Amino acid sequence: MLETLPSIVARRLKEVVLSRLQDESVVVLQGPRAVGKSTLLGELANSLNTGEARVEIVDLDDLATRTAAQADPALFVRGTAPIMIDEFQHVPELLDAIKSELNRDGSPGRFVLTGSTRYAALPATAQALTGRAHLIDVLPLSQGEITGSRENFASALLSDPRSLVSMQAPATPREEYIRRVVAGGFPSALRRASPASRTRWFDDYVRLVVERDVMDLSRVRQRRQLPLLLRQLASQTGQILNVANASVALGIEQSTTENYTKLLETVFLIQRLPAWGTTLGSRVAASPKIHMIDSGLASYLLRLSESRLAAASAQSLTEFGHLLETFVVGEICRQLDWLDSPVHRGHWRTRTGEEIDLILEREDGKVVAVEVKAGSQVRASELGSQMALSRKLGDQFLAGVTLYTGTRAYTHDTDFHVIPIDRLWRSTA
Repeated sequence: MLETLPSIVARRLKEVVLSRLQDESVVVLQGPRAVGKSTLLGELANSLNTGEARVEIVDLDDLATRTAAQADPALFVRGTAPIMIDEFQHVPELLDAIKSELNRDGSPGRFVLTGSTRYAALPATAQALTGRAHLIDVLPLSQGEITGSRENFASALLSDPRSLVSMQAPATPREEYIRRVVAGGFPSALRRASPASRTRWFDDYVRLVVERDVMDLSRVRQRRQLPLLLRQLASQTGQILNVANASVALGIEQSTTENYTKLLETVFLIQRLPAWGTTLGSRVAASPKIHMIDSGLASYLLRLSESRLAAASAQSLTEFGHLLETFVVGEICRQLDWLDSPVHRGHWRTRTGEEIDLILEREDGKVVAVEVKAGSQVRASELGSQMALSRKLGDQFLAGVTLYTGTRAYTHDTDFHVIPIDRLWRSTA
C-alpha cells in the first residue's frame, strides 16, 4: 500500500476548487502543513493555464518573496486571474490589498490562497475578507486517494444509506485496518519505506509546526509544554475533550492549557467535533470531542506501533478503538468536503450514557447517526443509542449506520445498517 503512492496524487478537491471558482471571488485552501496544498495549487494552475496566459504562484514560504510582498502588498495582487498565493498567513497585509482589488472587480475566480493557519484564527485586523472568502479544508489523503479509487460513501450515506448494504466485497483483515490507521494520510510519511523512517518524519514535522508555526502566531511563555500537551491531547483522541485533565497532567493553569489547545487547533494538529442536539433537552452533554487531524500522527504521538495495536490485550483494544474512530471520522469528513451541499457534523452524548460517534445533519434536517466499532461483530444491544435517537427525532431520522471490522453488510430493523469499514473507500457504483 505504501510503496506505490505516486509523486503526485490525484486529489478530489481539485475538481471541487475548479467548480467553486465559477462562483467565488476568493477561495482559501486551509489545512495542515505537508498535506499537499502547494502541490494542489500547482495542479490547479496547470489546469487553468491556457495559451500564452500563464498562472503564476506566489510562494510566501520563500523569505525573499515574503519580504517583497510585505513591502508592496498591492503589487502582488494585481495581474491575470486567478492570482495564486501560497501560505498567505505569512503576509496578512495582502488580504487588505485583495479586498481593495475586489472592490474594483469582484468577479468570480480572482484569487486562490493557501494557508497552514485557520483563517478564523487570524487576528481580527487580518480578517479583511471575512464574508468574501470561501474556505475549503485540505486534509491528509483519503484512503481512496491513496489507493486510486473514487469514493462515494458519504454521498450514498446521506442520500440512500440502504444502498451501502447491497455491495459485498473481499474482506479486509484486521491487520490491514491497523496498518492503514497507523500509516495515516500525510503523503511524505506514506512514502517512507520503514516505520522508523516514518517516525523520524513525524519528529521533524511536529518540531516544525510547534516551534515555527505556533510561535509565529503567539508568544508562548511555556513553549516546552506544547509538545507535551500535544501528546496529552493525542491520548484523548476519539473522546470528550478534557482540558482540565491535561492541565493537571502538565502542571500548568487550565486557562493556559485552553489557550495552547486553541493554538494547536489553529495549526491543524487537532480538531474539535462539537456536541450536536443540545436543543433536544437538558440531558444532552455540550462538550466537544477531540480528534487528531490524522490517525498516523496520533499513532506516532502515542507510540502505538502496528505490533502493539495487534496485541490481544484490553489496553490495545481500547487504544485501537479510539484511533479507529479518529480514522473513520476523518475519512467521512474528507468525503463530505467534496459535496456541494453543506452537512452539519457533531457527536451526540447524553448524561445517561447514550452516545453516538458522528452525527450528520443535511440541509433539510434529516439526520444520519454513525457509530464506529473496532470489533468484528455487532450485537443488537450496541444499536441502543441510535434507536434512542431515532425515537426522539421521528421522521427527521434518516438512518443509523454502524461501521465495524467485520466482513458482512446487513440491515437490522429497517433503518439500522451494519457495514464493514472498508466500504469507506470501495466504490458502491
